[in-house]
Amino acid sequence: MCGIVGLMSLDGSAPPVGLIDLMAESIAHRGPDGRGDYRQGDLAMAQMRLAIIDLATGDQPLYEPRGAALVANGEIYNYVELRQDMADVAFATASDCEPPLHLFRREGLAFLDRLRGMYTIALHDPTEGRLLLARDPFGIKPLYLLRTEQFFAFASEPHAFLVAGLVEPAVDTKARDELLQLQFTTGEQTPFTGITRLRPGEALVVSRGKVVERRLRQALPAGPPCRIGEDEALAELDRILLDSVAVHQRSDVPYGMFLSGGVDSSALLAAMARLNERSVRAYTIGFPGTAVTDERDHARVVARAVGAEHVEVSFEEADFWSLLPQVAAAMDDPAADYAVLPTYKLAREAARKVKVILSGEGGDEMFGGYGRYRSAMRPWLIGGRGMRMRGIFDGLDVLRGGGHWRDGFAAAEIAARQGDRSRLQAAQATDVADWLPNDLLLKLDRCLMAHAIEGRTPFLDPQVADFALCLPDRLKVRDGKGKWLLRRWLEKNLPEADPFSAKRGFTVPVGEWIARRGAELGPLVARQPGVAEVCRPGAVERLFRATGKREGFAAWTLLFYALWHRHHIERGGSAEGDIFAVLAP
Repeated sequence: MCGIVGLMSLDGSAPPVGLIDLMAESIAHRGPDGRGDYRQGDLAMAQMRLAIIDLATGDQPLYEPRGAALVANGEIYNYVELRQDMADVAFATASDCEPPLHLFRREGLAFLDRLRGMYTIALHDPTEGRLLLARDPFGIKPLYLLRTEQFFAFASEPHAFLVAGLVEPAVDTKARDELLQLQFTTGEQTPFTGITRLRPGEALVVSRGKVVERRLRQALPAGPPCRIGEDEALAELDRILLDSVAVHQRSDVPYGMFLSGGVDSSALLAAMARLNERSVRAYTIGFPGTAVTDERDHARVVARAVGAEHVEVSFEEADFWSLLPQVAAAMDDPAADYAVLPTYKLAREAARKVKVILSGEGGDEMFGGYGRYRSAMRPWLIGGRGMRMRGIFDGLDVLRGGGHWRDGFAAAEIAARQGDRSRLQAAQATDVADWLPNDLLLKLDRCLMAHAIEGRTPFLDPQVADFALCLPDRLKVRDGKGKWLLRRWLEKNLPEADPFSAKRGFTVPVGEWIARRGAELGPLVARQPGVAEVCRPGAVERLFRATGKREGFAAWTLLFYALWHRHHIERGGSAEGDIFAVLAP
């Protein structure tokens, strides 16, 4: 795990060393264990290393005999052995595999279809003068692109371009409207004008700063649900899940996991406990003194059942006021998801003992867990409805415009209906397209990497994904409950998790905390330049004085956006200090 940056000049000249240095230093938190550089002709690249595997010999760049060089961010666990029948795949162990550069030399771009893991790759072939950039199919690891009059640039975080002065910070209004209404943004465009994302599964070939070839590897199969019985599916899930967890916990440094006590993290803990001889270190966060459910009691029962070393962390109101500016600064590509708060603090605590964290992200998307999926499964005539039909601010009379905020999400919905997918499969694929990489995985990446921790997601594995999406709908949703098969597996392997109990949900009491100081905070937020250009000031103040749940979430979204805009667009200085100090005139 690490961070990568690069510059390719458009005129064939060598990129300035000083620019690469600025970009690399700006992402040093991603890789504090070393730096590797590559310079050849019109290209310069650098990698900041977080040493996880092959501690003594894992430095980058990597080279092959004909001179091709590679820098990467992430982990490649092993390779898919392609067969003539693509439905029949086998996975080789890492020790049996050729290095990626050798595969590239032999198979060209097709080698990307064989990678199993999370990664962004920058591979330069000087014999052809071409640069290959590639991202894993789920978008677990990020990569950003910028083209100026002089350079084609890439980086693991967009603020690297700003620090190096390659682009002036400006807001893309369409992406901003999506962020405010959806809490995340869709597609290639980031909230920064001119800075785009490499899409999940996308590969680009670049020559003299121009994209000359493009291909896309899909994360999910396009076919209809398969026919499989519950007993057979349970046995297959046991094999696939244990295999995925086994490869995801490969590490030469200490590792642990995040435990909420819910189905996904409990299943992950159960699998880890079966595979590890030592106690698993599990981290849980709670919100004492608030109205939301504190998950620590249930997580404690689950952890005790498998003999895990359970570390409990409290997130209190004082943390909210002091940590949110730091979180907004870390989330340069913003997602206004309040789960960034506990994730950031958990990562800070975990960094005292571990360098790798396994997380249950992706369990809902793979196994059909969200309540919105059950609504999407029903025909319109009997109460079915699409996902995210109403924006966060719809009906609140706060925003001045932003009527096309759903266009990107609607495009993802259309694309997700390919083949003979069921309604449920299409809903899952829609979330995998944008919500997963541009909210959940973005949150996990930035919050963990801010503390030099590698995050791993065993549910987002090619074997798991192919198996889970193809399950019959009845093995995902039954009796009003999602993740049916995963619950059945957990009931068998860790019954103390009580997987068929009513879902408690995960909530952060941001509305409760904001309401206590809303009269003071509202006018301050309303005066922020980023908020003032898109909102009615009087309506913002009224919003922060309101006590409803919807109003509270909308107020949280504006507060997060104001802090993000202050730090990344206005370049308003340090994120140290509480919310009031950072937003002060």
